Amino acid sequence: MSQLQNLRPTNLKDLPLLDGYSLETSDPDPPRLPLLTMLKLALRTWPYMRPLLKHLIVLLALAGAGMLTGMAGLFVGADLLLNKVLIGEKLQPLQATVLFVDNEYVTADPQQLGESQDNNKGSAGTSNNVELEPDEQLTDEQRRTVRNRLILWGIVGGVIGTLIGLGSWYYGTWIWQSVNQNLRVAMMERAESLSLRFHDQARVGDAIFRVYQDSAMIVNVIEGAIISPIFTAFALLTAFAVVIFFDPLIAGFALIAAVPFVLLLIRSTRRIQRRALANRVANSDLTSHIQESFTAVKVLKVNGSESQIHEQFETDSKRALDAAYHLRLDMVLLTLAIAFIGGILVIGTEYVLAFWVIEERETFLGAAVAALIGFAIWNLATFEIARGRLEGLAGSARYLLGIWMRLQDLFIALRRAFELLDTPLEVTESMNPDAYPQPIQSISWNNVSFAYRDETSSVLTNLSLSAEAGTVTAIVGATGSGKSTMMSLLLRLFDPDEGEVSINGIDLRDLRIADVRQNCAIALQKNVLFNETVANNIAFGAGRASRADIERAAEIANADSFIRALDRGYDTELGERGGKLSAGQRQRISIARAVVRDTPILILDEPTASLDARNEQRVLANLAAWGTDKIILMITHRLSTIRNADQIALLENGRIVETGTYAELTQRPDGRFSTFAQSELTRDSLDSSS
Repeated sequence: MSQLQNLRPTNLKDLPLLDGYSLETSDPDPPRLPLLTMLKLALRTWPYMRPLLKHLIVLLALAGAGMLTGMAGLFVGADLLLNKVLIGEKLQPLQATVLFVDNEYVTADPQQLGESQDNNKGSAGTSNNVELEPDEQLTDEQRRTVRNRLILWGIVGGVIGTLIGLGSWYYGTWIWQSVNQNLRVAMMERAESLSLRFHDQARVGDAIFRVYQDSAMIVNVIEGAIISPIFTAFALLTAFAVVIFFDPLIAGFALIAAVPFVLLLIRSTRRIQRRALANRVANSDLTSHIQESFTAVKVLKVNGSESQIHEQFETDSKRALDAAYHLRLDMVLLTLAIAFIGGILVIGTEYVLAFWVIEERETFLGAAVAALIGFAIWNLATFEIARGRLEGLAGSARYLLGIWMRLQDLFIALRRAFELLDTPLEVTESMNPDAYPQPIQSISWNNVSFAYRDETSSVLTNLSLSAEAGTVTAIVGATGSGKSTMMSLLLRLFDPDEGEVSINGIDLRDLRIADVRQNCAIALQKNVLFNETVANNIAFGAGRASRADIERAAEIANADSFIRALDRGYDTELGERGGKLSAGQRQRISIARAVVRDTPILILDEPTASLDARNEQRVLANLAAWGTDKIILMITHRLSTIRNADQIALLENGRIVETGTYAELTQRPDGRFSTFAQSELTRDSLDSSS
C-alpha cells in the first residue's frame, strides 16, 4: 500500500482552483486570427477533404434531410398531441393521411375552427376550454385512435432515426479520420523532407505533438468551422422564422438580447486565443520532455537523476494542466454569462406568451397554414412550440458561442500544423534533374563552405577533396572539425552555402534527391535498431533484399556467427533499440545494413568504435575485398582503422590541412597528421592503462 501511495500524483493542495488564473504577461502572444485568416485556414483543409468529396456530400445530405424531417415531425406531433388528442380538434387532411384514418376525422372546413374560436373570444376560460361544435370535435374513441397511431409513428420514427443516426455517426467518423490521415501523412512527409538544419534546432517532442495532436484538429475544424456552424445557423434561422411566424414582437425581443451576446463575444475572443496558445505550447513542451526523458533513460539511471527529471516533469505537467484548465474555465464562465442572458429572454417572453394565450390572440401567420396544421390562435400547442423555439434560439446562440470559442483553440492548433507544412525546404529538387551517372567514377567537394543557421562561424571553409572508385578514403580530425558535416553534404541532407559537391563532375543539386540517397549507404556510430528481427533490421532500407543477400552482408560485417548463435538466428527479435545485443554487435548489424544495399558509395562513421582489435581487422579486410569497385569513406579517429586507407584527409576547423597515405603523412615529423596521430596514441595508451 505504501508503494502505491508513493506513486500518487501531485497532492490536490498543490492544485488550487484559481491559482494563476489571471492572464500573465509571460503568456505567449498568439498571432491575431481575424475572420479572413480563419477562413483562409479553413480553405486550406480542402486538399485533404477533396478525395472524400462524394462521401461529404452524402453525409451532408443525410444530416440536412434528418434535420428537416425532425423539424416537420416536431410541429405535426405537437399539434396532434396538444390540439387533437387533448382538446379534440379534428384533423387536417394531411394529418389524416399520415395517420391512415378516414374522412370522419377530418374537419369540414380548415378555417371553421379558427372562426369558431374567434366567436368564443371574450368568454370565460382559455382557448383550451373552447367548446367545439359536435361535428368539429373528435369522439373519445377517435382521440384514442389518434393517440395510439401517434405513439406508433413515434416508435417507428425513433427506431429509424436511431439507426440512421448511428450509421451517419459511424460514416462521419470514418470520413473525418480519413481527412486527418491525409493531413497527418502530408505533415510527416514534410517533416522528413526538411533539412537536418531544421531538425537540429527543433525539439522532437514538438514535431511529434504537431503531427499527432495538432493535425487532429482538422477534424474538429471541419466539424466546428464548417459543418456545425452551417447546421446551427440553419437551426437558428429556422427558429427565428418560426418566432416571426407566430409574432414579430418576440423576434424583436430576441434581437435585443443579441446585443450583449455580440459584445461579450468580441471582448472575450482575444483572451481565448491567448489561453489556447498557452495550452498548446505547454502540452508541446510536456511531450518534448517525455520524449527526451525516455530517450535518455539509461543516462538518467547511471547518473541517478531520476528525482531531478521527475521534478521537471511535475512542473511541466502542472503547467500543462493549468493551461488547459484556465482555457476551459474561461469558456465555462463565458457560456454561463450567455446562458443567463438567454434565460432572461425565455422567462420574460413566457409571461407575454401566457397573456396572449389567455386573450386567445391570433397568431401572425397561423391562419395561412391552418389547412396543414392548427396554429391559428394562441393556445397550449402554440405556446409550447413558441417557447421551444425561443429556447432553441437561446440554445443555438449558446452553441454558436461554444463553437466560436472552440474555433479559437482549433485554429491556433491548425495554424501550428500548417506552420510545419509551410516551413521552407532548404534542400529542393531540380526542375530538370540530370540522370544519375553510372558507373560512379569519383566524388568531389569543390571549394565548399557551410555554416549552420544562427551560427556566425562556418563549419566548413573552402574545403576541397576528391575520392576515386575502388579506393578507401579516411577522413580524420578532432571532434567538431566538420567530418560528419561533409558526409551530410554528400547525402544532400544540407546544401553547401558556397561551392559544390559533385559526382562524376555533376553537382548534386542537379540530380534527383532520391537518386543521390539511394546510391549512398551509411553505417552510423550511433546505431539505430528497431524492435524487429535481425533480418529485418539488416534489410531496413534495402527494399526486397533476399535472405541470401542479408546473410552475405552479415558475413562481410563479421556478424553471421553471433547472429546464428541467437535463439532464433536471423529471426530473433532484437527488442527496443536492439537491447539484446552488445554495443559491438549492434555496430556490426549497422555495417551489415549498409553493405546489403550494395551502393556504389559507402560511408562508415566510426565503423569500428565499439569493436575489439580482432573483429575490427576482420571487418576492415572484408570491406576492402568487397568494395573493390566502390568509393568507401571512413570517418574515424582510430589509427588502426586508417592504416590501410588509400587516402587520409585531416580536417582542422573545417579545412583539410593534409592529405596522403598513412606512410606519407607519418613521414612528415613536423606535419599536422603526425601531431594528431601522436595525440591519439597517447589517448589510447591512457585509455588502456585506465
